[in-house]
Amino acid sequence: MSSVQPCTVGDDDDRRPPLDEILAVARRGLALKPKRLPSWLFYDERGSALFEEICEQPEYYLTRCEIALMNEHAGSIADSLGSEVRLVEYGSGSGVKTRILLRHLHQPVSYVPVEISPEPLRRSVQQLAEEFPGLPLQPLCADFSKPFRLPIPPRAPRRTVVYFPGSTIGNFEAHDSVELLRKMRNEMGDAGGILIGVDLKKEPALIEAAYNDAAGVTAKFTLNMLARLNREIGSDFELAAFAHRAHYNPMAGRIETHLVSRCEQQVKIGRNKVGFRPGEAIQVEYSCKYSLAEFAALAEKAGLAVLRVWTDPQRMFSVQYLERATALAH
Repeated sequence: MSSVQPCTVGDDDDRRPPLDEILAVARRGLALKPKRLPSWLFYDERGSALFEEICEQPEYYLTRCEIALMNEHAGSIADSLGSEVRLVEYGSGSGVKTRILLRHLHQPVSYVPVEISPEPLRRSVQQLAEEFPGLPLQPLCADFSKPFRLPIPPRAPRRTVVYFPGSTIGNFEAHDSVELLRKMRNEMGDAGGILIGVDLKKEPALIEAAYNDAAGVTAKFTLNMLARLNREIGSDFELAAFAHRAHYNPMAGRIETHLVSRCEQQVKIGRNKVGFRPGEAIQVEYSCKYSLAEFAALAEKAGLAVLRVWTDPQRMFSVQYLERATALAH
């Protein structure tokens, strides 16, 4: 029998942010100039399902390249991590790439998926329990960007490795990326490491196409944020009155995603109304792309150093292994 511990909850019980918190976030963000909403609002149950669909679109090279990379290099990656690892994954989702890695790990101590959406977490753990009956699974329902307490491992690991696939690090601005990497550095401990997916800079047209798929799935995903606000805090966004726009900013090295008002309109947010001019945009997500040198410099600011880099054959995507910079000095 596989060892699956009950799904524990982070210290702040942040599986579903309280509705008053969501209302406060919406009020604050829509009062800014320009207007902004945080990208974590994408990931209710419907949003998580739509993101899985995005990953299957032909234009969305990121998942395809990362899976090809993992299939090619998982043995080498596992050798670099070493034996008796506790693997802690931030934002575990469906776990396709994780299963490739787990098949190659040497005597892993436990797997701790950290996921804010309870249902995808439950499904993923159920599938992993069937495929890896001897692996202790310790699911944690939490927002990985906030403080949480890791469950006690079944035995002492030789090292804790924080796994952060999918280029999610690109969704954070540089300052916030450094803070998140520092948080991982603290959680992994002195002997630990970070295994992270990083999307690389490339032809802007390829990048833009990935966030503007022909089937319109990404547009549905982006607009679902407004549907969530309607449902959870009683807003009255008319989804057809907003358009999805994702544009690559070469100076900043990132995709900038907005929801753009198609007309002059008023939207109810709590007891107040928020006005939109025609063409006025809500900034909802950044997706930063890095050169290998740029990401190494970012890691250095968090007290980390890049030990190994694996890329797909076209060098479109990378998986990188980081350890404490101080640990390398000894």
